[in-house]
Amino acid sequence: MRILTASAVFVLLAVGCRRSPPLPNMLWITCEDMGPHLGAYGDAYATTPHLDRLAARGMRYAHVWSNAPVCAPARTAIISGMYPTSTGSEHMRSMTRLPAGMKMYPQYLREAGYYATNNVKEDYSLAKPADVWDASSDKAHWRNRPAGRPFFAIFNLTMTHESQIRLRPHTPVHDPAGVRVPAYHPDTPEVRRDWAQYYDKITEMDERAGRILEELERDGLAGQTIVFFYSDHGSGMPRSKRWPYNSGLQVPLILYVPPAYTHLVPDGWKPGGVNGRLVGFVDLAPTVLSLAGIKPPDHMQGRAFLGPYAAAPPQYLFGFRGRMDERYDLMRSARDERYVYIRNYMPHKIYGQHVAYMFETPTTQLWKRLYEEGKLDAAQRAFWERKPPEELYDLESDPDEVRNLAGSPEHRATLERFRAALREWILSVRDVGFLPEGEIHSRSAGSTPYEMGHDRERYPLERILETAELASMLDPEATATLAQRLADADSAVRYWAALGLLMRGAPAVQGRRSELRRALGDASPYVRIVAAEALGRYGDSSDLKEALRVLLELAPADRHGVYVSIAALNAIDELGEKAAPVRAEVARLPREDPNAHERMRSYIPRLIEHITGAAAGVTRR
Repeated sequence: MRILTASAVFVLLAVGCRRSPPLPNMLWITCEDMGPHLGAYGDAYATTPHLDRLAARGMRYAHVWSNAPVCAPARTAIISGMYPTSTGSEHMRSMTRLPAGMKMYPQYLREAGYYATNNVKEDYSLAKPADVWDASSDKAHWRNRPAGRPFFAIFNLTMTHESQIRLRPHTPVHDPAGVRVPAYHPDTPEVRRDWAQYYDKITEMDERAGRILEELERDGLAGQTIVFFYSDHGSGMPRSKRWPYNSGLQVPLILYVPPAYTHLVPDGWKPGGVNGRLVGFVDLAPTVLSLAGIKPPDHMQGRAFLGPYAAAPPQYLFGFRGRMDERYDLMRSARDERYVYIRNYMPHKIYGQHVAYMFETPTTQLWKRLYEEGKLDAAQRAFWERKPPEELYDLESDPDEVRNLAGSPEHRATLERFRAALREWILSVRDVGFLPEGEIHSRSAGSTPYEMGHDRERYPLERILETAELASMLDPEATATLAQRLADADSAVRYWAALGLLMRGAPAVQGRRSELRRALGDASPYVRIVAAEALGRYGDSSDLKEALRVLLELAPADRHGVYVSIAALNAIDELGEKAAPVRAEVARLPREDPNAHERMRSYIPRLIEHITGAAAGVTRR
């Protein structure tokens, strides 16, 4: 046996070190509620010198979606590497759980030796295990790591958040006269001021990002650290935040990879370059694991785009909208390099439902008032009206997404291609969002929504989805089938059958009155709520009286839980002035479910206040 001398061992180790540099540090600088409104992305109105310099040294990704157009579900996609529609966490702060054995990506990094820190915001819709971060607070910093350990550090900058673009007093820095107002917003001084303040806050954020990058340089770590910059979803302005259009989902993503780690980047990587690969937030977790030399676990649904485990690029990106605070909706979207497709499964609901937090923005208030006064053009009015079942937009000719091509014969093949791709994705991830939110929890009792969703006995998605599609496409020929499915053995099928009749309005409701009256006694409270709303809106006076009785019986959160209560109160609100006789009773309802997570406790009071506001002379938006 050959024995190596000490000097030979040293030479071999030195060669190995040259071939395999140490694990890279990773720094994420993130911000909130901001689309790709940076100078580096060609926005001449933006003032972002620090991030522009980072882009000049790194690569700018052109097609990046946050998957969700609001903070908690978007961060949930990142932290899990999975679509929240698959884990039951699509609804705002729904607080579901991952199955045992599935971990959040920082846990895998820590197991590999990384010191993982988060400064400071978490805000997931999944319950967080105890050992996710080494430190998560406003004190968390790479400087606190033990000697010799690589770090993964997040700094989340909050000054671009929706709440800050409406904060007054504020003296504009960017001239409101120079802002580009998108076609869906009315061009008024108030709207321009909100947009200008949004850009002012981006400049503040850019300065703070620059200071973090300077700290990295001063610490002598820039050559050992891969830097990511991105936002958690699109602009905080209305019809961006909360909506799965490109305007709500597209974010900037800038990556800087030091020369020592260029073996981890794809072909074509060059300083100041643009990468056209489609990237979604579900891809971030597998990418950082790949950069750390960790094979992403099979349950992660994203694709690494850097490192030794980089995967082929996807053909489509996917987005979604579920409950936004106190309001329910169900939208799914997809895009490729050119087109955006949106599928509205609840087209009877207007886009601009009254979310109390959104209505704090001056643009929202003015926009709605101008709509009520009849002072908007067609593109501006659409936000306050019912949705079509399908939308298709060409981003090359229509970046504001206001010209719907879903009915265009020339785009029929594109529409059908997207329709098939979206359906395939829904089935492949086992999207549990087609259940009423409360059933996501009740059907997964003893396990998790992900496990329930993959159990075809507990969740017959194919039949539920088929019924949801029949319901929401609004084909009159489907009415008889929907009425028959009110007797289906599965409560979610019955729920969508009732929704389908509600969506079709007076002719379908009055023509199927007897079936809907029977549904008022359904075993599922969600079926009863939809049937009551349908009869209350489109039935006769006796139907309305019975509908109000059912909805009031289900509205108390302390008796039926937060999910039933939110659904019942939304139905009462949809009845508008027809609900006037019961407003006093609504005002006396309990304001919370004592068993609900604390993060959901503001929603019921908001609904009660909105329903009863009209009685005190407050305008109902």
